[in-house]
Amino acid sequence: MSNLIFRIYLIVFAFITQSAFAQNYPGGLSDGTLKVNGGSVPVKIYSTTEIGDLNAFPDKTTDSNVLVILNESNFEPAYFNYSVNTLDKYKGLHYQFFDKNFKIVDSSPTKENISSFKYAVKTAKPINGTDSVTLETSFKIWDPAKGIKIWSSTLHFYSLMFVFAFGFGYLLMSKIFKIDNVNQKYLEPLFTWTLIGTILGARLGHVIFYQPELFKEDFWSVFLPISTKNGIKFTGFAGLASHGATIALIFTTLYYSFKIIKKNPFWVYDRLGIVVALGGAFVRLGNFFNSEIVGKAVDPNSPLAILFPQQSSEYGPTVPRYPGQLLEAIGYVCLFILLWILYRTTNKKYQQGWLFGLFFIILWAIRFFVEFLKEPQGDEFIHIGGLNTGQVLSIPFMIAGVVIMIISKKFKITQAENEKPE
Repeated sequence: MSNLIFRIYLIVFAFITQSAFAQNYPGGLSDGTLKVNGGSVPVKIYSTTEIGDLNAFPDKTTDSNVLVILNESNFEPAYFNYSVNTLDKYKGLHYQFFDKNFKIVDSSPTKENISSFKYAVKTAKPINGTDSVTLETSFKIWDPAKGIKIWSSTLHFYSLMFVFAFGFGYLLMSKIFKIDNVNQKYLEPLFTWTLIGTILGARLGHVIFYQPELFKEDFWSVFLPISTKNGIKFTGFAGLASHGATIALIFTTLYYSFKIIKKNPFWVYDRLGIVVALGGAFVRLGNFFNSEIVGKAVDPNSPLAILFPQQSSEYGPTVPRYPGQLLEAIGYVCLFILLWILYRTTNKKYQQGWLFGLFFIILWAIRFFVEFLKEPQGDEFIHIGGLNTGQVLSIPFMIAGVVIMIISKKFKITQAENEKPE
């Protein structure tokens, strides 16, 4: 039995070591294979969201077959002429263009069809239009549309995930109020204050902790979903920090507890934590659709390896990485399930603060450990003992969770006291 356990340990250790430390991507190039009529053509894969880097790439010396993944960030309307010149440059250097189904694109780029240019491929033997072409990689490639086209506008999946987070949160809190026999009239103001606290706190938290330069360089983008650099442009809130949202929610919920529902704030926090855990999973799914908050580079043969062609250049080379967003989302779903079971099957909901303290400990522990696999966000200026900003900010929240669980013994109530009198 001991030998079996030892072998299992070695297998797990080897898997973790390979996944976490074995990576080598010279020049930001990954390896793949083009299957052309059943034959194999090894290619180096390159991608970037910066049109300037895309334009400069063909000038780099490489004797290998190359496949360049193009995306919508390379073809923004404001830089259309530059994008066309870049594609002309590739064509002049004997690159062939393909759409997302690997069908050759022979037409010249226009504003109407430029989005159909998905791959630029250069091989020793040109590919014919009748050839069957597919791309095989040891890693997964995550390159979806960012939203749903509705007439002339786009409903971004990131925004949709926020709608789901607040929508399901509203329904879940309504059910909780019914279980606790609390009047539903107190639900609407809770939703309002939670919405205000989450959006405002998350945005300010991101700017303060990760991009303080925005206060000088693009002040209005801090409070409005726009960018004023190079003209006014609608962007949505491109940066939101969970630490800032948590701090703001604490204060808005204090107001709600004392002035509106008139209950111990820990009673509200206990129930709000259940909802926030589920909402956090939706937000991280939104980050996944946006190819943001990506993980560190990982061995391409790891089952966790994913290439994000649309990732921002701030994260470094576009190479296979850990899906940091999904790892966090899975952790938050597990936390939600745990809190819901404890709420429904135990009397811990009558020990005000206990569920909230547990929520704090586990939520920020998930964030703390996943940060080891994530790339830094922006110019992080808080570093202590090798820990990044997200980890440093998570520690006091975890400590607070322990303290809250300890003092929750002082706030026990009965089932009758739990129901708010009219």
